[in-house]
Amino acid sequence: MTRQIVLDTETTGLDPRDGHRIIEIGCVEMINRRVTDNYWHHYLNPEREIDAGAFEVHGISNEFVADKPRFAELATDFLGYVRGAELVIHNAAFDVGFLNHELSMLDGDRPRIEEICSVTDSLQMARQKHPGQKNNLDALCKRYSIDNSNRRLHGALLDSEILAEVYLAMTGGQTLLILDEERSEQGNESIVARVEVQHDLPLFEVDATDSAAHQDYLEFLRKTSGQSLW
Repeated sequence: MTRQIVLDTETTGLDPRDGHRIIEIGCVEMINRRVTDNYWHHYLNPEREIDAGAFEVHGISNEFVADKPRFAELATDFLGYVRGAELVIHNAAFDVGFLNHELSMLDGDRPRIEEICSVTDSLQMARQKHPGQKNNLDALCKRYSIDNSNRRLHGALLDSEILAEVYLAMTGGQTLLILDEERSEQGNESIVARVEVQHDLPLFEVDATDSAAHQDYLEFLRKTSGQSLW
């Protein structure tokens, strides 16, 4: 069984070294590349003010998180949920850095995320597949025809759900060449997106007269062209 957790966070600011904290964690579980309903999602009280710039990105206010649990109260449950899974994160260094900062502030000997999970950075994966192009989540949704119309502000759970679709599109399934709407300056490029198409091919029965006429036509082709591929 392959268990993957698509994870995203929202924070009070850009750098935990400046004392910034996590205010939302959203996780979506995939088992053998199928999304399950076993998700993990919580808002957190960061015990500090949210920067104005961060609020403009995610819209989560100081008032909203004031009565939410602190990370320390949910850490054991969170670690139990992700332990042993492969984490799929867009720009993993950012989220892993914040998670490890939160864990380092807890009492007792707490592991780093990399010690209990493997981590896959879907941003690095996208950059390898689409060099020289935009590879943020909105651009990837456009590239792979994934509906993100509900994504007016960043949100950890919504972004995890969208990233799960993007990741599945990038890493497998049937493919169909489509025109990239974000052509690079170097020229037109084709990309792939997952499609699931099934067609029932029609079957036709022919009688003896039609079959004989077909054979006569093939014989005519052999005599006139010297060979036949039918």
